Amino acid sequence: MDFVMSTNNLVVEEMMCCAACGAAEAENIKLKKCTACYLVRYCSVKCQKDHRPQHKRACKKRVAELRDEILFKQPESSHLGDCPICCLPLPIDHTKSN
Repeated sequence: MDFVMSTNNLVVEEMMCCAACGAAEAENIKLKKCTACYLVRYCSVKCQKDHRPQHKRACKKRVAELRDEILFKQPESSHLGDCPICCLPLPIDHTKSN
């Protein structure tokens, strides 16, 4: 069971139906997720194009959130230390330690 943010910021259970026409997923209908935000599903390109005006604002917001999550995700720090700017491991001069 998937949970997603709706356009009015409420968490709702993701429906297995087309966001435009409401067609449920079946053997002959394969729903495809929006490739930008992954929040909604569509049964056809026509439904996706028809629903675009209603979905555009929420889609752009979610895409920005996903981009920020990736951009600002902190890498795992090593025990040697990482540069806070480029996140590369800092060289350790063993002659100066101790």
